[in-house]
Amino acid sequence: MTLFVAGLLVFLGIHSVSIVAPRWRDAQARRMGENGWKGLYSLASIASFVAMLYGYGIARQIPVMVYMPSMVLRHLALLLMVPVFPLLIAAYLPGRIKRLSRNPMLLAVILWAVSHLLANGTLNDLLLFGGFLGWAVADLISVSRRAHVRPVPSAPASAVNDVIVVVVGLGLYAFVLLWAHARVIGVSPLG
Repeated sequence: MTLFVAGLLVFLGIHSVSIVAPRWRDAQARRMGENGWKGLYSLASIASFVAMLYGYGIARQIPVMVYMPSMVLRHLALLLMVPVFPLLIAAYLPGRIKRLSRNPMLLAVILWAVSHLLANGTLNDLLLFGGFLGWAVADLISVSRRAHVRPVPSAPASAVNDVIVVVVGLGLYAFVLLWAHARVIGVSPLG
């Protein structure tokens, strides 16, 4: 559990620099160069992500149950996951969906975290999904208060992007739901 928690804290901490110290982040990027900063940021993110995943896998072997989710909550979780992949894709393919949601990636993380909290009741699940939920809500609030938000590289805005976002997003959700989640995570969301 220690490796999991350390990896989670470092990963979320790195991703919180713009929330708690945006000026410091910008100063480091100027000092190191944008590519130098992104390289260091990426290496630290990957290392902490690997530690978090490996530690989570170990923690899953000795689960500490906090609550037992009902079948109704598991079905609700499946429903809440429907817009997650389209929202993730909308962050990079601007159209009406991105404009209306304002920050589709953070909304996707919030829905992903809430749905997984509804469907899972172990301590490590609460730490993982609760941590991401808290981070995403804090970042959403932070982004709405920032005077300058760094742009996310994306395709040119187009009405066709909304169709692509929905079709590809729902296709990805079906792929994860019906095949990838069981193969990669080791648990089928469908029971």
